[in-house]
Amino acid sequence: MGLEFDDAFIQAEEHRPKPYISEAGGIPVIDLSPIIAGDEESFSDLVAEVGSACKNWGFFQVINHGISGELLERIHAAAREFFDLPLEEKRRVRRGEDNPLGYYDAENTKNVRDWKEVFDFVTNESTELPATEEPGEKRTDVFCNQWPEYPPEFRDACKEYSTEVERLAYKLLELISLSLGLSAKRLSSFFKDDMNFIRLNHYPPCPEPQLALGVGRHKDGGALTILFQDEVGGLDVRRKSDGEWVRVKPIPNSFIINVGDIIQVWSNDAYESVEHRVSVNSERGRFSIPFFFNPAHYTNIKPIEELTSEENPARYEQYNWGQFFKARKNSNFKKLGKENVQIYHFKKALLAN
Repeated sequence: MGLEFDDAFIQAEEHRPKPYISEAGGIPVIDLSPIIAGDEESFSDLVAEVGSACKNWGFFQVINHGISGELLERIHAAAREFFDLPLEEKRRVRRGEDNPLGYYDAENTKNVRDWKEVFDFVTNESTELPATEEPGEKRTDVFCNQWPEYPPEFRDACKEYSTEVERLAYKLLELISLSLGLSAKRLSSFFKDDMNFIRLNHYPPCPEPQLALGVGRHKDGGALTILFQDEVGGLDVRRKSDGEWVRVKPIPNSFIINVGDIIQVWSNDAYESVEHRVSVNSERGRFSIPFFFNPAHYTNIKPIEELTSEENPARYEQYNWGQFFKARKNSNFKKLGKENVQIYHFKKALLAN
């Protein structure tokens, strides 16, 4: 891949991974076959399971989700073939500040460089973002996917995969909505002009896995993330009950789901977006494919009215999703010397203590 280990990758001592991370007592595993089979009797149990996982973990794994193992192998193979290309070939579709879509190998998380290379594309071929992160910005920029010539089947595999995962995202959104006591479709309308995107991640073997991370600790800013990971493993989740890092054990053909900041705000803190990171190893490269389910750029995010009351007032000020996303993206390209925007910056003062 051409990554040379240097000081930019070194995590502060307190954030370095421990040599051993437990896989015991891991995130809940939820069988989605009731929604695939239309089994109404088991449906209310499924909603309760999803609600409990969102509340206690912010993460869960799904099996029997209706997406074929064959398609998962196709997208995995396409990612492997693309990342195996020579660096100059991958850089033909390199992303930059002028277009955040395409190939990249120098991303920062919390101002420390991640040990990985990525390829980003949006599910609608193009996406619209505010031109700047300034409040009230009316101008927008449109960004289009940059597809590589090789491998030749790459684009088709990515498009087919995105269609299937998007369908799953709406089913999961309905389950989460029902688990909050809302109607099934209550949250779906926010995604009419969605900003959904998919990232192909490659974490090469790392010569200093005890010093670096594939992705530093972070929370996802969007609504939902649906992650397909290979058998190597490396995703660590901070367990809410004790703050310890837990390794998510790979289950073949499963997806890992986590709620993002938007669902935390919509639910008025009933569900929490949880910190996670990616550990690397010195022997094997790892591939993972997250799908980020995001509403339209013009969406203003605030607690859902039905979930607030006099006893449970709104805990967040409203903020604009497109500007939040834009501010986050800007930090990927340069060290900012300041903390990136977080949802707690919108916490209402009376509840901050």
